[in-house]
Amino acid sequence: MSDREILARIGAGVSSFDPADWDACAGTGNPFLSHAFLSALEDSGSATHRTGWQPVPIAIDGPDGRPAAVLPAYAKSHSQGEYVFDHSWAAAYERAGGRYYPKLQIAVPFTPVPGRRLLSRDPTLAPALIAAAENLVRSNGLSSAHATFIAPEEAPLFERAGWLIRIDSQFHWHNDGYGCFDDFLGSLSSRKRKAIRKERAAAVEGLRVEQLTGSSIEERHWDAFWHFYQDTGARKWGRPYLTRRFFSLLGARMAERLLLVFAMDGDTPVAGALNLIGADALYGRYWGTTADVPHLHFEICYYQAIEFAIANGLARVEAGAQGEHKLSRGYRPVPTVSAHYLADPQLRDAVADFLEAERRAVAQEIAVLDEMTPFRKT
Repeated sequence: MSDREILARIGAGVSSFDPADWDACAGTGNPFLSHAFLSALEDSGSATHRTGWQPVPIAIDGPDGRPAAVLPAYAKSHSQGEYVFDHSWAAAYERAGGRYYPKLQIAVPFTPVPGRRLLSRDPTLAPALIAAAENLVRSNGLSSAHATFIAPEEAPLFERAGWLIRIDSQFHWHNDGYGCFDDFLGSLSSRKRKAIRKERAAAVEGLRVEQLTGSSIEERHWDAFWHFYQDTGARKWGRPYLTRRFFSLLGARMAERLLLVFAMDGDTPVAGALNLIGADALYGRYWGTTADVPHLHFEICYYQAIEFAIANGLARVEAGAQGEHKLSRGYRPVPTVSAHYLADPQLRDAVADFLEAERRAVAQEIAVLDEMTPFRKT
């Protein structure tokens, strides 16, 4: 990066940027970073000041006057919908007399999907984006900034800037050049191979599975899926994060990057899962059902995703946060990374000690879980 003065500005939301300008920085590989996805969160009322996600995207303009680097950022008044939990940090800081909220969240709202956060068409501007986030924290009296689910290659940039690195884990399925689902089953132990076949047969007995993408997704499908999503959201989070309009906007703006999987009882959908299609991965996001069918969740969310990834030459399936039940179904543990800037030195020191111990524990857990995968031993 040159010694020229670099000026950063805060946008009025991702929606205020020209879609082509934003996507020139974000690239096309990860659908969650696209202008279409992020603006749908804002325009639908899902990620707004009212819901505690005030969009404050940071931009650095290039010599041509167009954004050369952007940062998806939000002023947060709580820690919900992030999947990297800092509630104990907030409680400890406020017990000590500090004010943890508002804070700055650099993330895709409600989306535990790893990806770049320092988005640019000029990679030398990445450190300037980090510095701009720090300045935003200091100049507005915020407690901290948190860049969650960052791409692993971005971790050294944050670390060099003095941010604390946190490690967690998810389960991803990896396509080892399989030609079909049976090829994948052939890589598993005999006992597990038989168990999955039995599980799949039981899950769809009397049902029909549909995969929908592009123009085949209609408003009636979103109506059905919204019903599933509300039920799951109410049970897991108390209230769903996303509005009904979000799904319609998603279908209108990026239908070709969506995969809806429905379980049908005759002409009636009884379960569904929403996936997003990336350049080299399928990302499982939401699921729900109105039927109590054993193993249907595994079929609609995991096995159908694997089949789609194999058929379309995708390298992996990322099935979201948590869920050790994914392990026995061929999903392997992988580390996820976040970076944290804490303005108060005492809070930073306390969190640094915690994260050092946590990183060791997570590494040990990943090693243990990796030995428990159902693949044939060679």
